[in-house]
Amino acid sequence: MPLAAMRIGTMIHNIEMNPGQGGKLVRAPGTCAKILKEPSSKYCLVRLPSGAEKLISTRCRATIGMNSNPGHAARKLRKAGQSRWLGIRPKVRGVAMNPVDHPHGGGEGKSKSSGSHGKCSRTPWGKPCKSGYKTGPLKRRK
Repeated sequence: MPLAAMRIGTMIHNIEMNPGQGGKLVRAPGTCAKILKEPSSKYCLVRLPSGAEKLISTRCRATIGMNSNPGHAARKLRKAGQSRWLGIRPKVRGVAMNPVDHPHGGGEGKSKSSGSHGKCSRTPWGKPCKSGYKTGPLKRRK
């Protein structure tokens, strides 16, 4: 149904970004968006699940209601194979690797040179990663 035909406060999902493109927004299980402003003009104000508010053309279509299966994220994986079926590969700890593979690697048994006993935690590329140290690109302040 086009956004122009919907009222304020309507819960919607599977929203198009451009008319006729097909649903792109709010498609995850258990999610919904809310129409905040009456779609009187060319654009309609919609609050997305992230909390962001977006202006979307009133000619775009959406489905009324909320996506089903809200417990999707609470699902427990019973064995390692179930995460492999979902395409998730195993994560190997740095302390279980050799020194050439990770800064935490090596040592005889549980070495005292890693973790809380000496060296600070590091990324696989050697950058410190705990206690508030920024590893990503810095964001400009407004």
